[in-house]
Amino acid sequence: MGEFVIGATIEGAEPVQLDPRRFNRHTFWCGQSGSGKTYALGVVLEQLLLHTELPVLVFDPNADFVRLREIRPGTDDAAARRLGDLDVRVFRSGRAEGERLRVRYVDLSPAAKAAVLRIDPIADAEEYNALLHTQVSSGQFDSAEMIRGLRESGEAVKVRLANRMENLQVLEWELWSRGAASVVDVISERPRVTVLDLGGFDHPAEPGVAALAVLEDLWARREERRPLLIVIDEAHNLCVPEPTTAVERELTARLVQIAAEGRKFGLWLFLSTQRPTKIHPNVLSQCDNLGLMRVNAPRDLAELAEVFGFASEHAIRRAQTFTQGQALFAGGFIAEPTFVQMGARLTEEAGRDVRVPMA
Repeated sequence: MGEFVIGATIEGAEPVQLDPRRFNRHTFWCGQSGSGKTYALGVVLEQLLLHTELPVLVFDPNADFVRLREIRPGTDDAAARRLGDLDVRVFRSGRAEGERLRVRYVDLSPAAKAAVLRIDPIADAEEYNALLHTQVSSGQFDSAEMIRGLRESGEAVKVRLANRMENLQVLEWELWSRGAASVVDVISERPRVTVLDLGGFDHPAEPGVAALAVLEDLWARREERRPLLIVIDEAHNLCVPEPTTAVERELTARLVQIAAEGRKFGLWLFLSTQRPTKIHPNVLSQCDNLGLMRVNAPRDLAELAEVFGFASEHAIRRAQTFTQGQALFAGGFIAEPTFVQMGARLTEEAGRDVRVPMA
């Protein structure tokens, strides 16, 4: 049937298999800090890469997956060759070496541009309207030239818009490609893996805007119906239950839309986080697959039992007893709820705990 092994049962050490065909549903992956959640997520992704042709996009806030090209010593030769032949593209933020993570400001939707500039379509109606009618060529974008043009127009509302852009300095972010290539161009070509390192930007809003730009483009192209697994590690950074900023509201709204309607277009979410209560409920409720590692908080366990009725409350509460690397798998991608000791990684994990210096 094409299943792949991701570990062994905790009792009995029997191989445990997942059905890759059932990743055409949204998946929720949960475990508190120290549970081995990110390492185990890598195990599942590696096996998907080995046993399917499904393209994978990873939003990676802690640069944990930037070494997916690097094969661990001792990996089976056939698996090493297959993983080594994959088209893996890694885009870095900040000062890390590698391809730059950049998007085009001019490609954002009007609502996203307004969110970046903190323009409310009602409270700031005139500035919002001026923004709607500010046309800039993506191939010739120059922020200084645009601001100068707005000022020289002589229209008071455009001068206010220019002042806002200059005062907020958002057009100076390193995120913008300034007319050059955008990461969305690469993603549209569907490399086998695209990793977006979101953690190195200077401005706290840049990771969310980068994700918003990518998700907007994917949604705009949804009628192409080209399958893509969208992995969001530490998903609470991008899919908050109560968004407060304009960028958070736009990003959460897009993720809610993909969760509700994306399946039929081949856009499948794989959300990884520490607590279910940190994810927007309208996204969480759309997940049909569950991977649960150690969770201690009674409130979180109660939430999981309520949302994921295909696993018993007793099975979910057992997560309190898990040691590192142990998990409960339940839902469409496995025949029945199963307790698993995760297998070994085949590629290098970039993010590791910092050890206490010893005398």
